Amino acid sequence: MPINTKPISNQNIDFLLSKLECVKDFPKEGVLFSDITPLLANSRAFNLVITHLYERYKDANIDYIAGIDSRGFLFGSALACKLNAGFVCIRKQGKLPKECFSESYDLEYGSNTLQIQKDAFCKDGKDEKNSKKPNVVLIDDIIATGGSANAAKNLLNKCGVNLVEICFLISLNAFDGTKVLEPCDVYSILKLD
Repeated sequence: MPINTKPISNQNIDFLLSKLECVKDFPKEGVLFSDITPLLANSRAFNLVITHLYERYKDANIDYIAGIDSRGFLFGSALACKLNAGFVCIRKQGKLPKECFSESYDLEYGSNTLQIQKDAFCKDGKDEKNSKKPNVVLIDDIIATGGSANAAKNLLNKCGVNLVEICFLISLNAFDGTKVLEPCDVYSILKLD
């Protein structure tokens, strides 16, 4: 299951960076928030991200994309559709209707709990416990401290999937959050200091 490691061009990186906005003191004082809303609103930028990720994973036999609540849903569902893969939601506590695995974590401005339904990885309504482990890519918009991504990784491990890679639009290098995800493979399209 090869991943296409061809890098995105510097010209495309510059274009995507031009579609981000930094917002001071959000969601609380002292936090510099990277707002991806302008990137999502620009059809060329959003399509560039999804096309790049499609090219990366199209030959990797991906069965599911798992997206972290809530902005991971935006990229994850679009990518899953393009890959003809299933999409699985990793949600904040209390949002899923069936029996769940739960994982709590700290983040740069508080704490939270993520959940995944125990039967999330089914194809065509059939339990896949007795077949191969599904190949899954975990996706979110930004990694800072890595708390939510690590919790999501732990949830996927509880589900018994083959976690192919953890993917982000943006990695905030100052927080060095990818270290908590080791030994998993991690990919970020954009890296910000």
